[in-house]
Parts: sequence; structure tokens; C-alpha cells
Amino acid sequence: MDATERSMLEAAAHDAFAAAGDRPLDDALATLGWPEMLVAEPRDSIDVVFTALGRANGAATALDDVVAAGLGLRPRPALAVLLPGFSHWRPPGRLEGGRVRAEGLATARVTTAGELLVVCGPGDGSGAAHMVAVPVAAAAAEPRRGIDPGAGLHAVRVDHPAEPSGTVPWDAAVALARRALGHQIAGAARAMLDLARAHALDRVQFGRPIARFQAVRHRLAEALVWVEALEASLVAAADAPGPETAALAKAVAGRAAAAVAAHCQQVLAGIGFTTDHPFHRHLRRALVLDGLFGSADAIALDLGRRLVARRRVPTLVEL
Repeated sequence: MDATERSMLEAAAHDAFAAAGDRPLDDALATLGWPEMLVAEPRDSIDVVFTALGRANGAATALDDVVAAGLGLRPRPALAVLLPGFSHWRPPGRLEGGRVRAEGLATARVTTAGELLVVCGPGDGSGAAHMVAVPVAAAAAEPRRGIDPGAGLHAVRVDHPAEPSGTVPWDAAVALARRALGHQIAGAARAMLDLARAHALDRVQFGRPIARFQAVRHRLAEALVWVEALEASLVAAADAPGPETAALAKAVAGRAAAAVAAHCQQVLAGIGFTTDHPFHRHLRRALVLDGLFGSADAIALDLGRRLVARRRVPTLVEL
């Protein structure tokens, strides 16, 4: 995808999401040709679509398609994917005596799809994983409102007769999902920064906009540095794709979102702590996204343990 095509896709995604309003964005994504784009141009389509989702604070089930694509399957609306539990990233299921037993999270697609894809692993982090498809009707799904009811997440339990249909590259699916979530968090961080900047320009104290005060400028500048660093991390993870670069980008995303939120909330002052201002919606979504496929703290701890065990630090990006 060249620069012109990418620019057109960004504009189309922005317009489609804006026209959808508060409605779920799956129809808008279908209009854009999202499943076909994901197969043909995975890097650019994930970058553009998930960044736009983050900026719009929209709810969609595109993460199911990303995980399915990472597993080597062709995405389709009738296929939902069982995601790991909050802050976890190992396969959510296990095979025992001809049955699949699993607990995890799912997007709103679990309420409309016909099949639920469950990835089962040995639970020891070895990477070996098997794929099982069960009828959605065989799963018990319960909405999880939590801090962000609009995210559309469900807690899912599965206990159903099943046999594995083949091995799948779970680590590759996790890496792709982490990059997608990183872009969505980056979009949310950009939206928080835009809201804080607009407030700083509009809010007048002592006869002038607070955007002219040095302390406010420093807060906005620090937030911008975090956003730019996150976007650079995501580009690096896409240039050198792999589990470690994706994990680092996802960890940076969680830390960046927290830092941007703190700086922007200070700029917004009292209104930033209320539900009267839209800032809280992006903050809530960023907190939820941080926990999917591993929180920043959990990923950093896991990577640190691996580095200590190896006794060497790999070169992740050539500077």
C-alpha cells in the first residue's frame, strides 16, 4: 500500500467511524472491506483501522479477525475467537479426555457468531497449541461491564466434547494481536492529547488561554513525546516482526497510555475528573486494552525473567 492509498484509507476509516456515531463499528468495517484488507495488506490495514478505532473510541470485533489471521485462518463474521483472560496471553483452553475446557474473554461477536475458536495449550508456555472449533451455543458467555461497558467484552466458559483439528502458531497470533492493540491504544492516546490541547486553547485564566502557560505546555509536550515514542515502537515492531518486538511495543503502549492520561488529566484539571467530559471514555478504553494479551507490567516482568535466564540482551532494532 503506497502513501496515497494509505491516506485514502485513513480518510475513509475516519469518515465511516464518524458516520456510525455511537453504534458498533462492525458494519462500517465491512463497508470498508476490512476482512479483505486484512488478508491482502495486514500491516497497513491493522495500523490504520485500529488507530482509527482508538481515536473514535469505537467498539468493534476486529480483534477476532486479527487473531484468526495470525493463526493462519481466513477471517469471517461467523467465527469468534476465545481470547485469554485479562492480563494473560497463554492459550485459554486445554484438552482433557476428549473434551475442551476453557475460560477467557470474547468480543461482542460471541453473541452473533456460529462458531467459537478455542486454542488449547499445555499450559507450560512451550508454544505448542492446538485449535478446536465449538458451537457458540456450547459456550456460556456473560457480559463484563467493568470499567468500560462500551468495550463489549464477555467472560466465556467452555466445557464441550471436542477433538483438536490441528496445531496453530499461537505465538504469531499473540504478536499480531499485541501490535493491533498497541495501535488502538496509540489512537486513544492521540485522542486524549487532542482533547487536552483543545481545552488548553479554549480555557482562559488571568486574561489569556492556559495554553500560553509554561507548565501546561510542558505537560502537553511530555504527552506528545510519549505518543510519538509509542508510534515509533509500533513501526519498529512491524519492521522486525516477532514475539519479542510485539511484546515490547505492547508494553510501551500501556506505559505510554498511563503517562499521556496523567499529563492530559492535569491539563484538563477538574473537568478531566468528571464524566461530563469525553476524556474519561478514552482513559477507560486504554485501561481495558492494556490488559488484553498481557498488561504492560506483566509483559515487562516476563521479558525481564527471560533476559535474566538467557543472560544476554538481544538487539531488537538496528539503529
